[in-house]
Amino acid sequence: MENDFLAHLNPEQRGAVEATEGPVMIIAGAGSGKTRVLTYRIAHLINMGVDPYQILSLTFTNKAAREMKERIAHLIGDGARDLWMGTFHSVFARLLRREASKIGYPANFTIYDTDDSKTLLKSIVKEMGLNDTAYKASALLGRISSIKTNLMSPKEYLNDIQYQNEDRAARREHFGAIYETYNKRLYKSGAMDFDDLLYHTNILLRDHPESLLKYQNMFRYILVDEYQDTNFSQYMILRQLAARHLNICVVGDDAQSIYAFRGANIQNILNFQKHYADTQVFKLEQNYRSTKNIVNAANQVISKNRDQLKKTVWTSNEEGEKIRVSRAFSDSEEGRQIAQSIFDTRISKQASNKEFAILYRTNAQSRPLEEALRKLNIPYRIYGGLSFYQRKEIKDLMAYFRLTINHHDEEALRRVINYPIRGIGDTTFDKMIVAAADNDVSIWTVMENIADFNLPVQTRAIEKIKEFVTLIQSFTALLPDYSAFKLADYIASNTGIMKELYQDRTPEGVNRMENIQELLNGLKDFTEKDPEAEMPTLDKFMEDVALLTSEDINEGEEQHTDKVLLMTIHAAKGLEFNYVYIGGLEENLFPSQMAIMSREELEEERRLFYVAITRAKKQANLSYSISRYRYGNALSCEPSRFLEEIPADCVENIATYSPNESYSQSSFERRPKVFNVTPPPVSKPISLTNKKLVSLKKVTAGAPVDNSHLTGLAAGAKVEHDRFGIGEVITVEGHYPNSKAIVMFENGEKKQLLLRFAHLKVLS
Repeated sequence: MENDFLAHLNPEQRGAVEATEGPVMIIAGAGSGKTRVLTYRIAHLINMGVDPYQILSLTFTNKAAREMKERIAHLIGDGARDLWMGTFHSVFARLLRREASKIGYPANFTIYDTDDSKTLLKSIVKEMGLNDTAYKASALLGRISSIKTNLMSPKEYLNDIQYQNEDRAARREHFGAIYETYNKRLYKSGAMDFDDLLYHTNILLRDHPESLLKYQNMFRYILVDEYQDTNFSQYMILRQLAARHLNICVVGDDAQSIYAFRGANIQNILNFQKHYADTQVFKLEQNYRSTKNIVNAANQVISKNRDQLKKTVWTSNEEGEKIRVSRAFSDSEEGRQIAQSIFDTRISKQASNKEFAILYRTNAQSRPLEEALRKLNIPYRIYGGLSFYQRKEIKDLMAYFRLTINHHDEEALRRVINYPIRGIGDTTFDKMIVAAADNDVSIWTVMENIADFNLPVQTRAIEKIKEFVTLIQSFTALLPDYSAFKLADYIASNTGIMKELYQDRTPEGVNRMENIQELLNGLKDFTEKDPEAEMPTLDKFMEDVALLTSEDINEGEEQHTDKVLLMTIHAAKGLEFNYVYIGGLEENLFPSQMAIMSREELEEERRLFYVAITRAKKQANLSYSISRYRYGNALSCEPSRFLEEIPADCVENIATYSPNESYSQSSFERRPKVFNVTPPPVSKPISLTNKKLVSLKKVTAGAPVDNSHLTGLAAGAKVEHDRFGIGEVITVEGHYPNSKAIVMFENGEKKQLLLRFAHLKVLS
């Protein structure tokens, strides 16, 4: 009876759950219930008598780990509490705190976020007297992240001739020295950046055989979600930990591998069977999320990729509406089309705003979309915008928290040593930096022993430094005995931050004060959420915050507010919506111009398009414009090649028109609805005058445009195109709906056009 819950699984899911021994790869198509399989597999292992402490389950978001724990607890009770489950970074940060002394770190090491790392790099570039334009912090951090992901130390980097030659050619010959200094400063501050959490775990397992054996025996069963997103560093950790028992189960979908820019290596999942002999493979191919039209379209698109694990996703859901493809004159018009369609659909379907999502390839595309939504008073939210924890007042107070936990945290110290103002100026601080560098100690060590360093600073400054040191030490003394909320409230009051914010009665000041109160509310919730657990202290809260992912930061708000969500497709992975709009489907935008030079990069772009389509449950809407502003110039655009890859029987083509010469707000409000099923008479072809839209041809909505009337379309034929004008056909190839024509236009442009989208008019 204890395994009755397995009856809720389909045969392939159940097989994947019950295959508990040896290496297992579960290829999970979009919407196929992979989270259910993972949770049931863990529950099944525990029911079989496996100690929860011996199960390591790794995810890519804390939200996913939390949901899985809740589901497992629902199935089997409190056993889920003892699982080692979480993100790679949270699990191995926990492990490193246990073993920190073996790699020369304190157990209370600080975890630097991206802003902390960039600030440190800016300081190093300034101290080295380098050009901060040539050595931008974001570019430096990106390269350091890539190098750490590939497990290369600063010493190895500096001894690598190829890297040194690359740096000289790129005029960044000081990069190796910056990387070395950056790592030394992290170490001196008792801090690790995000990549260090995995880098140092690899070092621990490599250099300390007793630790490797300990965790190999401890983690007898390893489960990994989203395996296609793992990088080399993560692969090596898993390889080492699983080597003893080989009970490793990975779940993923190569068709959704879209994070190569973060270091993810799709070869990890493609070659899993080569890495682990006797792998059992299970394919979850039934999609429970989307309609047949959406599933079939996505299947056809992704089938064009060469590097993939073959599967055929299917669904027993309804046929559903066809995928809508619409054309606009410009990116602004595209935004208006999308906003109007949301407005109409919301009314006709009685849908709430949060059922809609607008996806785009780059963040820069959001501007015209936001403008259009505002004009129709449609509430929206940018998913992945400024995090609550990135606000200045929050970072200021949390810097005090960090310094309380780890006195040597240099970035936290820099942030608050003179905030609120206490008389320790930049000149004094710079002299302490020099003293610390000369003596190879942390700045805090200099401050703690200020009298021994004989700094040439005023006596008043010396006294202020001593007062600051005493203040921080007094907070630290309370750390073991005070709850997270009680100590945070005490620190906020005794540093003077609360007083300073309270005295600022401007609207901005009031807002900052409210944010501090919200942070304290969060600490109160953290303190009270688990009465049976040991006292939740401030250091535990800070670790939770440091390991938040962007998905965790955004979690919750969309559930409690009725707003349309706007986001990049990368940010949308793992989410689902009833109605999805994907804008900017144009060559050189999607696929990106940077990706069309190699097959591997183009295939990743196609996987990204696959992810976008499969976010939709009921309706997918695709759009492109024939001109788009980039860098202040209006450029002509061509439809994305991905549109051609969608089967014609899955598509409903919708063209647009407008009777107005310009688009003031009032004229926009009077214009007819964008998606009107009754076709108007065909108007004259498009003409552009003073960059204003004069007229727009509208074609019949419904099935893909029928070009059977173009009987005269052959090499040598004169044709007219809405955007490019009059031209001569050079060649025609293929059969409708995939027929194409190459046309040389009078303006000198040669275009390859897919006829079902081109709307050509044969002149002779």
